[in-house]
Amino acid sequence: MGEHEAATREWLLERFDVSRETLDRLSAYVALLVAEAGQHNLVAASTLPGVWDRHIRDSAQLLPLAEGTPASWIDFGSGAGLPGLVLAILGARHVTLVESRRLRIGFLEKASGLLGLGECVRIAGMAVERLEAARYDVITARAFTSLERIFAFGARFSDVSTQWILPKGKTAAQELATARKAWQGEFEIVASETDPDAGIVLARNVKPGRAR
Repeated sequence: MGEHEAATREWLLERFDVSRETLDRLSAYVALLVAEAGQHNLVAASTLPGVWDRHIRDSAQLLPLAEGTPASWIDFGSGAGLPGLVLAILGARHVTLVESRRLRIGFLEKASGLLGLGECVRIAGMAVERLEAARYDVITARAFTSLERIFAFGARFSDVSTQWILPKGKTAAQELATARKAWQGEFEIVASETDPDAGIVLARNVKPGRAR
């Protein structure tokens, strides 16, 4: 077991009190991700040595940012299942993974089946624009597109109570300032636990209109 894996496992136990079964599922997911990353261009090869911290912990930290007990999640541009598949492994309910690229859809289907997540994960193999409108409790997106475009894509899937949990890296403040020229709502930026210089945008009551 590598240093990153050991540290992340300890963090998961402290933060979520995860079961052995959950840790085994995460290990199986990581093994599949590492094995197929190059074939499907799932994640940058440079991030694989630290996959547990860079991808697993980075995704898992979003779960406690959701208030209450959300009944539905939607993850735009899910790619390798980050963060949506990781959140489902940790107990998020009714997670819709939206991904339009064929090879990545195949990976998500394989991972979901291997991990036994069929009852809590739905894979929407299409562009967000083609997905039928429906309301979700939480919207996530990681390494997808600009904040302004995420709000535009998500308008059909949200209402005033929908929580938006959007990791945006070091550009969080800049992207939020730009988005607020066209969108208003309740916004907050919290620091990422995996990178103190990176930010996670939390939003609610998002609707078109310049913030006053």
